[in-house]
Amino acid sequence: DSNLEQLLWTQFTQCFQNCRPGVLTPVEPELKALLYLLLWRFTLYSSNATVGQSLLSLRYHDTYSSSPLYTPLSSRQKLGLAMLTLLPRWLQERSHHFLPCLGLGSRGAASESDDSLLRLGLRNSLILVSGLTKLASLFNFLVFLRNGRHPTLAERIAGALTVFSKPNVVRDVPYQYMNRELLWHGFAEFLIFLLPLINVRKLKAAALSCVFGNSSDKKGAKKGKDVWKECGLCGDWPTMPHTVGCQHVFCYYCITSHSIADANLTCPKCGAEAGAPESVKMSVQIVER
Repeated sequence: DSNLEQLLWTQFTQCFQNCRPGVLTPVEPELKALLYLLLWRFTLYSSNATVGQSLLSLRYHDTYSSSPLYTPLSSRQKLGLAMLTLLPRWLQERSHHFLPCLGLGSRGAASESDDSLLRLGLRNSLILVSGLTKLASLFNFLVFLRNGRHPTLAERIAGALTVFSKPNVVRDVPYQYMNRELLWHGFAEFLIFLLPLINVRKLKAAALSCVFGNSSDKKGAKKGKDVWKECGLCGDWPTMPHTVGCQHVFCYYCITSHSIADANLTCPKCGAEAGAPESVKMSVQIVER
């Protein structure tokens, strides 16, 4: 509902984007109140539910009715709910304009002290009323947390209770299904916690070393610089080649990013512990055909 109000206000203000800046500022609280009443007229007043409640298959029920069946809100209750929701917001935005609009201080210099006292008293009264309203809203919310009825103070005063617009469908969920879902949920949470702690590259290199031995390292040692034709991480021609202490080379950005992501980085080819990246000077020979 709040998003819909904001969307409507945004569309409304775009109609005045070619006017001088701040043309709507003096009457902005009143315009927002009128837009809220417009939404109230075509949602809550006509269908007994707001737009958000309709999406959730909810509607208001009259708690003051003695009938056990569903009873919609009366027109007086709908109007009262709208006023209890709208007036506090409007008063909060217009409170700093109340005292100048009362015409205080226009009866001469002799009554300036009385006007200042009256203005101070009215200001303190507004602050007191605002504080009491917030305290009542807090108490109502605590009661709502206990019994689950009337989340806002305006709904409690107006006697509006949110109920389902359709009868609830009872779902018979077997115990085996719930047990299986809880088990898999716990297992998934355990994997999410465990997987980031596992060095997959090191395990892969260790497995390859156990299966194939050190043949790849010997082959790399025999070839020497012939193995420096591809990056050990991306497989392409190494850009700004760097080595980490073994016979393999890597692109500078590949090895730097992996070193930052993994403090215990090992070579994915031979499994050697990766040291500090060092640049490698490679000579490129151009062969004419």
